[in-house]
Amino acid sequence: MLETAVPSRTMEFIPQLAEPAVHLRLLVVDADAAIRSACAEIATSLGYAVESTGDLQQARSQMRGRAADILLLNLPSGSSQGLDLIAEVKLLYPQTAVIAMTSSASVGAAVEAMRCGASDYLAKPFAMDELSTVLERASTALTTGAEARQLRELLRLSQGLGAMIGRSPEMEKLYRILSKVAQSSHPVLVLGESGTGKELVARTIHAYGPNAQKPFLPVDCGSLVPTLIESELFGYVKGAFTGASRNKDGLLVSAEGGTVFLDEIGELPLDLQAKLLRALQEKEVRPVGASHRVPIRARIVAATNRDLAAMVEKGAFRKDLFYRLNVVNLRLPALRDRREDIPLLAAHFLDRISREHGVKFTLSDEVLRTMMRHDWPGNVRELENAIERACALSSGPVLHLGDLPTQLQQQGLEARRAAARAEETGPETPAPQLATLADLERQAILGAIRSLNGDKLRAARLLGIGKTTLYRKLKEYGIADPMREE
Repeated sequence: MLETAVPSRTMEFIPQLAEPAVHLRLLVVDADAAIRSACAEIATSLGYAVESTGDLQQARSQMRGRAADILLLNLPSGSSQGLDLIAEVKLLYPQTAVIAMTSSASVGAAVEAMRCGASDYLAKPFAMDELSTVLERASTALTTGAEARQLRELLRLSQGLGAMIGRSPEMEKLYRILSKVAQSSHPVLVLGESGTGKELVARTIHAYGPNAQKPFLPVDCGSLVPTLIESELFGYVKGAFTGASRNKDGLLVSAEGGTVFLDEIGELPLDLQAKLLRALQEKEVRPVGASHRVPIRARIVAATNRDLAAMVEKGAFRKDLFYRLNVVNLRLPALRDRREDIPLLAAHFLDRISREHGVKFTLSDEVLRTMMRHDWPGNVRELENAIERACALSSGPVLHLGDLPTQLQQQGLEARRAAARAEETGPETPAPQLATLADLERQAILGAIRSLNGDKLRAARLLGIGKTTLYRKLKEYGIADPMREE
């Protein structure tokens, strides 16, 4: 019944079993009774307290009576009433998580929903596991600790910092770590590919920390010659070299209790690595040309896109400095590993560019689908540049495939041709009868227990579920001894 009510692009998946989302209230709003009923049934099985309606006005009344924790809302095609409801809900109940459902033929509506405050979206038709995943993501965000929620609110308001964007599980995990790291004074090593936002993370750590009013001083270790890096970090005295007409404090001293961000730390020469290590250990520096030492109180946040551990093995980076900097390390996810954040990021960049140009730019459905397929080797920076280019070249407010960079255009055209070929050849041969969700779930549980020689606790951890959930499932399936079950 559920499979037909919510058509799936594929049902060949191993189910991810989640702990019940007890005490969370979900309101499902969709004029399609079958979809509404299926969503309600799935959510109820996951432990949500579910209410549903097919009328937007009725949804308003229900929200005013008692705000839902999660609103699962279908956006009617060709109408702005659903977007108006999202904006109204987020204004009155900012803690409510809104998940927008859109037609797969109109996925551009997801961007508009994000602009109005939706935290996630589902493109119809969607599979049951997709619905379970977005509900779990929303409930995780709602139940995250107060520190992480406070940090997300800070990031939402901190437009001057560029605002970290993303509600994927990877970003939620990063927020939770940041909320703790920012309150300490330990060195932090930020790892990640180019364009993932390492400096933004460093600025967030500083802005959310106890010394936010102190200076944040960045230095690019890869763009300066060694002598300039030394002068920048440690300072110099008058007459230390040609052109040194006065004393100058280095960044480690000028920070005065703030943060020094050492970008591309892997490019730092070995001799300067030794001097930096000594400064961090002794908490003092000797300016170039000076005979005295100056105390420092700066927090160090370093970043690199290189593999420092491999460099240590090759002797290209000092092991002792690596351990000194690597007290806490944060690894930023590549954009291809959090594709669900692409519509949210696109909406953020479009809002900024629209304000600058006085034109409300939007993405065509084809452009958004192309962006979701692209691997983004340049990560968020590449996405931002692609959107800026499209806005600059577009002849109107709607961005089309021809406005994108050449590589994305080619990918979009290939997708067009593939769709045309599929339409010409007709529907594929029907797939053989697939196992039900319950059968797949049962197989996954039995397989995990058998692979671990009957250790149910380890099997529960492997499956990502609680021990009580595992025993409940075994009881439901009437399995007394999983090791003997055929």
